Amino acid sequence: MALGVLNNISALQAENSLNNTNNSLQQVLQQLSSGSQINSGSDDAAGLSLINGLQANSTALTQSSTNATEGVGLLQVADGALSQVTNLLNRAVTLATETANGTLNATQEDAANQEYQSILSEINDIGSTTTYNSQQVFTGAAAGTNIYTGDSSTTGSSIDNLFFAPLSSTTVGDSGGSVVQSSSGQFVDLSLAATSVLTTAATASDTVGGNIVFTITNPDATTSTITTTATTVSGLISEINSDGIAGVTASLTTLGAVGGAAGATSALADTGILISNTNATVAIADGALLDTTTGEAATSLFASTKATETISYQRGANEQTTDLAATNLTSQGNAQTALTTLNAAISNVAAQRGYLGAQVNTLDAVSQVVNTQQENITSAQNAVQATDYAAATTALSKFEILSQTGISALAQANSIQQEVTKLLQ
Repeated sequence: MALGVLNNISALQAENSLNNTNNSLQQVLQQLSSGSQINSGSDDAAGLSLINGLQANSTALTQSSTNATEGVGLLQVADGALSQVTNLLNRAVTLATETANGTLNATQEDAANQEYQSILSEINDIGSTTTYNSQQVFTGAAAGTNIYTGDSSTTGSSIDNLFFAPLSSTTVGDSGGSVVQSSSGQFVDLSLAATSVLTTAATASDTVGGNIVFTITNPDATTSTITTTATTVSGLISEINSDGIAGVTASLTTLGAVGGAAGATSALADTGILISNTNATVAIADGALLDTTTGEAATSLFASTKATETISYQRGANEQTTDLAATNLTSQGNAQTALTTLNAAISNVAAQRGYLGAQVNTLDAVSQVVNTQQENITSAQNAVQATDYAAATTALSKFEILSQTGISALAQANSIQQEVTKLLQ
């Protein structure tokens, strides 16, 4: 190799090695200071994607545990109110039994009846003033209260739909219903072209024509019909969710996500509306729905079992509450009639409290599962992301030594060329 001063190749090599060492040293220092061995996509793109997904799951599960706890709190508020109603009913039984004996005079019967009517008024007051988070509890709303838990994915989510029957002197207690679980639903494909040619998938801002019709069979065998009127996809979803149909919710998703199969006029990426329906008393019909933005007619409703898992209370054909408003203790006969009605009321309140207690146990179980899942996901995330300090500190020592030797080597490479000047003396 000729001796020259035009280019110092040895110095360039030493500089490159030193730069690489310093980059590695900075990476190790970042791992040690942050506690994470993956701090950017350049560290591990696949690992970063996995970590972000696990973080989303962990965050959702943490909040889900809180959601379940809040649901338990709501149920306990309702159960506490019904417990007081039971105490009032027991006092009413005492008054009715005393009046039915026939040993009281008219003035005493009137006094007993006044207290009895006060009890009924107190039941009315409990029903109207029992609240949770400033919202009335005993509304009797068919839509109920959804307690959502999940890991941020559709398949890992569930809803416990809580039903709180109305509470007043005319509707005391609730029995005859049943608790059902379902993931059934129906999917409306909004990307199906009438000409059998797939076009751009529908979006939430697309306009829609036609409607969806919900037919609800009531406990008394009569039917009610709700027909959508929204003119956009997002508006349609919002309308369905705000209609308050028990067990029915809507969301924007794809054919593949709901378990559909690709065909001559459909693809797994087709966008549409999944209508979750866990209520056997609700029938759904497609009223010539179509996506007018793309000019595509919707296919007939596709049955799916990929809807969000939902536990809900279904009112039975023999749903029973007790009407105490017409009872009084103004006579022996009326008192005896009131006793029969009061016994029915106590039984119906007990049935309602039994339902609430079962849901408390359900949410407690959900919370335990969610907590365990969150713990395991956090452990998996930690295994991928956390810095191995034993290995990192070993690497730190290695790169610190290489940095020092690299600087020395660069200094030597620079000094070698200075020897050329001796030849010119």
